[in-house]
Amino acid sequence: MRKLSLRAQVWISDICYALLVLVTGCFFAISCALLLSQAVRTSPTKSWTNNWDAVIIAVTYLLVCIISIALCVKRRIAVRRRLQRITKTHHSIVRKEVPQPVHEYISQEFARSCLVSYESQPRDTVHSGWGKPGTRLSGIRFRRALLDTIPEIDARARLIIPSHPNLKPHARMLHHFRFLLPLLPKDEEGLSELHYYDSAVQLARTVDREPTEEEYQRGMDAAASILQMLQECRLEMLEESRMQINSAIS
Repeated sequence: MRKLSLRAQVWISDICYALLVLVTGCFFAISCALLLSQAVRTSPTKSWTNNWDAVIIAVTYLLVCIISIALCVKRRIAVRRRLQRITKTHHSIVRKEVPQPVHEYISQEFARSCLVSYESQPRDTVHSGWGKPGTRLSGIRFRRALLDTIPEIDARARLIIPSHPNLKPHARMLHHFRFLLPLLPKDEEGLSELHYYDSAVQLARTVDREPTEEEYQRGMDAAASILQMLQECRLEMLEESRMQINSAIS
């Protein structure tokens, strides 16, 4: 049998409570009317005049109604105040706050939940363009990570070359960072880290398939080398400026 949702259970509970109040109120009013009519019929004058029995019945029912409403309001206020005293922040439960069996049960359930969560983690699963779970590249999307290095290198390059051209959306890295080529060393084939970085970025931009881990790693290594070179140039510029200021002062 399908279990009702929490919202449906609350809705049914509210309807049942409203029906109970209506039924109780109807019986309360009917009993009051019957007793009052009986008080009139049994009175010597057969009327409401000087009918103290009817007055006593009416006052009694009025007091019962007032006391009932007061008790309901008092209970409502007490529950609300108690709920407001419950802290909204998380507090760990220590042994002295609950009985020992309850604390052991909570600890066992927590350990079981942690074990289930750990065992449920994917292993030996490879998704194209993503790092393997359980490795240092876990959760990294290669295409997005490669493209995110462009603004970082561009901002670092502007510290070295303030007149560096603005970055265009589809500009080749080899063309955009062409002023950095003289600062970068070249390998035996005459290629610098900027050439490898440009190739990796073009793959991430234009190729339909996702970059492989090797392509991502090569592109990130090239980006790291470019950033390191820019950082070294920045430090040399600061050191040279400091020496010029010292010489001017002296």
